[in-house]
Amino acid sequence: MNTVFDQALWAVGRGSGVVAIVLLTLSVLLGIGVRSGRTVVGIPRFAVTLVHRNVSLFSLLFVVVHIVSLLLDPFAQLRLVDFFVPFLGAYKPFWLGLGTIAFDLLIVVTITALLRNRIGPKMFKAVHWLVYAMWPVSVLHAIGNGTNGRDAWFLVLAGSCVIAVAGAIAWRLHEDFVEYRNVRRQETR
Repeated sequence: MNTVFDQALWAVGRGSGVVAIVLLTLSVLLGIGVRSGRTVVGIPRFAVTLVHRNVSLFSLLFVVVHIVSLLLDPFAQLRLVDFFVPFLGAYKPFWLGLGTIAFDLLIVVTITALLRNRIGPKMFKAVHWLVYAMWPVSVLHAIGNGTNGRDAWFLVLAGSCVIAVAGAIAWRLHEDFVEYRNVRRQETR
């Protein structure tokens, strides 16, 4: 029997997943902007760093809301293990498994970000590179497993996110991109 509560859980699960993708995209864009050492849209680097951290934590919050609402939703028929061990789900196990991998990577990146001062900058940076795997895997999960994953509006949204991140990555890989530490060295000379 489909109750109003079940429908609400399903709607919250879908909506929080969409918001999480947008916030994760924004977090990746801000993270790349922070590494440049330059102001981003006129905002000083320290402010961009704070916004990046807050957006990252909000994206984690929306991912957790996404997971908990779908765990409680009887239609989704998910088990707790489905969120930590990939490819075990009963419904679309491959696409659900991609979401599980993205979630696991997000947890690792978040923990190391919170422990940044204890683990040191080299370890933090090495683990933080996992974002470049986590983000596209989460987008693929959303397209393949999401209720609206193949709807035109969502494909436009996902495509816009992909174009934005691809552009930012291209900028980061371009020879004119200057890492923050290099900017700081030039300023002290």
